[in-house]
Amino acid sequence: MASQDWFEKDFYATLGVPQDADAAVIKKAYRKLARDLHPDHNVGNAHAEERFKEIGEAYAVLSDPEQRREYDAIRAMSHGGARFTAGGPGGGGAGFEDIFSAFGGPGGPGGGGQRVRFDTSGGQPNIEDLLGQMFGGGAGGFGGAQGYGGGGFGSTAGPRPGADVQASTSIGFRAAVEGSTVTLTSPDLGRITARIPPGVKDGQRIRLRGKGRQGDPGAAPGDLILTVTVGKHPVFGRDGDNLTLDLPVTFAEAALGATVSVPTLDGGSVKVKVAPGTPSGRVLRLKGRGVTRGDHKGDLLAKVQVVVPQRLTDEAREAVEKMAAAEDGHDPRAELFERARA
Repeated sequence: MASQDWFEKDFYATLGVPQDADAAVIKKAYRKLARDLHPDHNVGNAHAEERFKEIGEAYAVLSDPEQRREYDAIRAMSHGGARFTAGGPGGGGAGFEDIFSAFGGPGGPGGGGQRVRFDTSGGQPNIEDLLGQMFGGGAGGFGGAQGYGGGGFGSTAGPRPGADVQASTSIGFRAAVEGSTVTLTSPDLGRITARIPPGVKDGQRIRLRGKGRQGDPGAAPGDLILTVTVGKHPVFGRDGDNLTLDLPVTFAEAALGATVSVPTLDGGSVKVKVAPGTPSGRVLRLKGRGVTRGDHKGDLLAKVQVVVPQRLTDEAREAVEKMAAAEDGHDPRAELFERARA
């Protein structure tokens, strides 16, 4: 933001709060205005859209303690908080000697600060130079913490690039695997369409080039740094680039072997062979059915879960009893106890 804007704009009036309002009051006022003026509720209303941008700009400054301090200082200067003392004829050494008295200079509240003189023999002082020396010059400059340029006011480094913007969004599990397009709304940037690449993970940060704040004329815009939250799926999980699921099979299918259908994330299915004697917990791997990222494809890992029937017909019960009789004397836990005692 150009420094002159801060002389001309009253952010407190924009949000409708007093100048001594605390952070909670400022935040409450902003939220109420943002709800009332949100573009989704004022489609086609250019005035509401402009006001929405104005309150976003005001809140961005007043909610940041450092920016608010600097803004208050500049506003105080524009309303007589600092004294501009004109020099005598010829301008020999005369300057704006007391301009920093309000910021800790001699005679100001801080006392003992450094006095700075600006020669007026060449005409009006450059406000960028004044503010650059007031708030650190080339060491970061006014608003540097927010990314409004690394050279500071008065710098000759050239046009300042736009600031990066932090944002977050939530998408579904399938959208994260296959890729998606989301629309974001920012108080100061308006609507932004962002492409989520296939294979994004929960909590991943994506840098979208050129989607941040605009810089000075001729400078590159900032980036949008988007943190993605991925929702849960009722069937599928994820392990790296592999998809996972629990695959129920009957006791007969596990004991005798079978070919069964496995669901896929796209809504289809694929056949997989269950070998005879497959135990519960064995993982069956389906190549290339997982997450695609670039040229790499993950797999689908189906974990076998043998289903124990809750009710048996008389015929089924008789068959199980015969099987139990055939296995009489075999203890499947014998090896477990041996390892436990070792």
